[in-house]
Amino acid sequence: MNPQYYIACDLGAESGRVMLGTLEDGRLQIAEIHRFSNGPARILGTYRWDTLRIFEELKRGLRKVADRGIAARSVSVDSWGVDYVLVRDNEPQLSIPFNYRDARTEIPYEMALAKAGEERIFSETGIQFMSINTLYQFISDLELLPEVLSITDRFLLIGDYFNYLFSGRAVAEISLASTTQVYNTRERKWSADLIKLFGFNPRHFPELVPSGTILGPVLEDVAAETNLSGVQVVATCSHDTGAAVAAVPAEGDDWAYLSSGTWSLIGVELPAPLINEAVRKANFTNEAGHDGTTRFLKNISGLWLLQECRRAWAKDGTDYGYDELTHMALETESLRSLINPNSPRLARPEQMPRKIQELCEAQGEPVPATPGQITRCILESLALTYRISFEQLIELTGRKLTRLHIVGGGSQSKLLNQAAADAIGCTVIAGPVEATAIGNLLVQAIALKDIPSLAALRGIVRDSFPVTTYTPQDRAAWEAAFDRFRQLSK
Repeated sequence: MNPQYYIACDLGAESGRVMLGTLEDGRLQIAEIHRFSNGPARILGTYRWDTLRIFEELKRGLRKVADRGIAARSVSVDSWGVDYVLVRDNEPQLSIPFNYRDARTEIPYEMALAKAGEERIFSETGIQFMSINTLYQFISDLELLPEVLSITDRFLLIGDYFNYLFSGRAVAEISLASTTQVYNTRERKWSADLIKLFGFNPRHFPELVPSGTILGPVLEDVAAETNLSGVQVVATCSHDTGAAVAAVPAEGDDWAYLSSGTWSLIGVELPAPLINEAVRKANFTNEAGHDGTTRFLKNISGLWLLQECRRAWAKDGTDYGYDELTHMALETESLRSLINPNSPRLARPEQMPRKIQELCEAQGEPVPATPGQITRCILESLALTYRISFEQLIELTGRKLTRLHIVGGGSQSKLLNQAAADAIGCTVIAGPVEATAIGNLLVQAIALKDIPSLAALRGIVRDSFPVTTYTPQDRAAWEAAFDRFRQLSK
């Protein structure tokens, strides 16, 4: 077949990229065309997203694609979940959108649970309870932004927002909508019950569309500015984890996945939501996947802890690279200091090295003193957290899981991958690193009927990208560490 070209705009909490995909003879090649830094902006004591700067960076990436003389068929944007932009008619942004790390949701979260009860909210949505969820951000808006809401037409989640700026079509793609905790995952529609209960305006909720929906051609002004024409905008899996899970190079049903990046998202792919009392108590979530699948998973803390440490060290004058930190970590004692990565003490930005040291001291753990010790503490503690969730997956789903596929940026960390295999006691298969962009690109190919199915998509991934296999080692030491870690996690 002739080569087909697609563009993925992949937005993460630390960086954004514009990626070019070339599909030819059943294989996909990808190239990073443009990369830019991302992160929350601190404004008047709040954390916000600079969405207008992000839009300019995305257009800069599209211009670079056009400069190559490549006739791309389509473009799509994926992003993190829960955050959103308020829009009205042709006014593209009514307020500066909040970052999910902002503390404004803490009181609304407690108020919502007291008003509705966990059972009612979970039965309606099947979504994990986290104070960052869109539901609690909406409740905060009712109190803090009533004037803005009074002139708002709709909210658009981040990935959908940029697809709107490219296409002019304002919709909510279901993989991203399902992260809000205002989406009924069984009925695949917005939860009328929760909208009424909390006093939200129904007109603020945009039209829902399935993964792989063609939204239309790039707007004329965007095409003129970027020199791209004849390009379709596709809502693929607008949620980055949805796109990453689509690109897991697995077969059968005896596998779990771990999308490893700023967050760690560990789960299995199910044909339908799994909503019951045991799932609620374990705080697992049911998010929408491609082709009607359910991403049954748990959101747990990820490499954000190390990202925050890097920012703190850079502020103090030393800008460590990830490879340098890994090298220093390997020179320190294994399993020396452990923490609960999901501790509320570590939930907010700023001073992360000090927070980790204070948490170790409070728990009676040896206090890590060096960047290497802190890095090893984070990575090994994450691995032990994975084991708890992996065992819960087996118990809740009844599946026999024999391997864990780690995809995303965190799959580059050999230390973390080996620690995960050691902690869980099963085979770990790491890669591809760019799973989110790959899933984004190949769901575009499905939408344009260049490939037939999700199964075919995963076959292309297996044929196109290498993986690395890790097997468990030093089981006795890790079993002893796990017994110690469980006490810290209670």
